[in-house]
Amino acid sequence: MKKYRNEWKYRLTNQELSLLHSRISEVLEKDPHTPKNGRYLIHSLYFDDYKDSGLYSTNAGLSKRFKWRIRYYNNELDYIVLERKEKKESRCHKKSCHLTKEEYKKIIEGDITELVYSTKKKEIKELARDILLYHYEPKVIIDYERIAYVEEATNVRITFDMKISASYELDRFLEGDYSKYYINPNGINILEIKFDDILPSYIRNIVESYNFQQSSFSKYYYGRKIIDSYMR
Repeated sequence: MKKYRNEWKYRLTNQELSLLHSRISEVLEKDPHTPKNGRYLIHSLYFDDYKDSGLYSTNAGLSKRFKWRIRYYNNELDYIVLERKEKKESRCHKKSCHLTKEEYKKIIEGDITELVYSTKKKEIKELARDILLYHYEPKVIIDYERIAYVEEATNVRITFDMKISASYELDRFLEGDYSKYYINPNGINILEIKFDDILPSYIRNIVESYNFQQSSFSKYYYGRKIIDSYMR
């Protein structure tokens, strides 16, 4: 049985982020993988099918949808991850596997027939099926900076995502030197709160004290829209 986690999202101005970050940092620990500068870079390559079903299902607000993406952090190419993220209203389920550079190359180049039979990784087999049946292919690169906090006892994770950008230079994903178009040039940031069943009251009280409104913000959707506006 799939286990879904709650995922609450909020849009924050720079000032709101600064205020909330100050309070959260007093009660939660930084993600242990955080670099010395306090934040890390996330690079994601999103896939969609020939109908752009992921794009339109997000726009239509469908209660259940999923996305494929390949991701790496900072400039560390020794850890590339393939992820399938499924959304069910405000809850999410994610499964992933590590990719070698050779596996990544075969996926991107569409050379997946041999990969299907040679790999034991379930996620690669599922993506290959979607590529063959529904013509999934890379659509957009999404980059952003993230500050992350965790509460290990109850498996709570709070993240602040900033400087969200999109790029259409898909073949330069691993190089990282692609052009970027910022989705929120006026300083809008995304707060995400992820937890299993219960959000501790002391965290809930901090967030609710600001009267933020929940948002269904999709980095993939807005990334595609900003790229489309520049490509017209």
